[in-house]
Amino acid sequence: MSEARSLTLAGGRLAGLCWGDDAAPTWLALHGWLDNAASFTRLAPHLVERLGVRVVAIDFTGHGLSQHVEGDYALWDYCHDLLDAADELGLERVTLLAHSMGAGVACLTAAALPERVERLLLIDGLGVVTTEVEDTPAQLRKGLRAARRPLSSVPRYPDSSTAVAARVAGGVTSIDGETATPLVMRNLMSEGDGHVRLRTDGRLLWPSPVRLTPDQVLATLGKIRAPVLLIEGETGILGNRDTVAAARAVVPVLTRRVLPGGHHLHLEPGSVVAVADAITDWLVSPEAFEERGAQGET
Repeated sequence: MSEARSLTLAGGRLAGLCWGDDAAPTWLALHGWLDNAASFTRLAPHLVERLGVRVVAIDFTGHGLSQHVEGDYALWDYCHDLLDAADELGLERVTLLAHSMGAGVACLTAAALPERVERLLLIDGLGVVTTEVEDTPAQLRKGLRAARRPLSSVPRYPDSSTAVAARVAGGVTSIDGETATPLVMRNLMSEGDGHVRLRTDGRLLWPSPVRLTPDQVLATLGKIRAPVLLIEGETGILGNRDTVAAARAVVPVLTRRVLPGGHHLHLEPGSVVAVADAITDWLVSPEAFEERGAQGET
């Protein structure tokens, strides 16, 4: 299996991990909110071995080892992280492997700049979090008020195992310790007294002052021209809600596969091989993929 190597991009502003030969076709991997490039630690080696690609996973700004910024973190600003990384890697058209929030960033970029995106491999994420148009002032109030308060101190723990336990107990989505460990370990810095502290910028927890409306997101998803493989976890965050079904319906070319696992199924030791199988089938044996039920559960 390919070993991860560290790299920096965008003049040192972005950190990341890469797997595979530097001369191989390069995929760009985008992680979810409060995660980092280690999100692809278990999946990337399978893809490198099976498909002969290089996977470059970046830490979005404010996450992992990448630099922080002052002020808000708007979702569409992460599109610049994606584009800066692609430009430095010499990728005019790029395959995007993206999870959760990263899938949202991938969708926005693919809709706005279709000439830059070859295909989308989305893992338990499609579109972005929205605000109903009539709730816009209330959302703005939340964002403005949060930014006016003193920034909370970054969580500090006696050791890494305690930090992992805190992620398991306090995560927005369900995650177990083995799955969370790569994410937490990349996000820790050691302190002189033996304690560890999270690197994550506390501003990432501020409410967004502005979000797209549901209609804006549907209009955006409808402009995606790249073929899309959407892999969902049976116990993930998408499911069969009406809003998600509507989002899937407007994407012009979308193939859906539902697999056993949760929101981080690509990082779960028991689910990652099935995710790699689905991606490989879709790219290498599309006929067999369809026979096994690409539009529904396996």
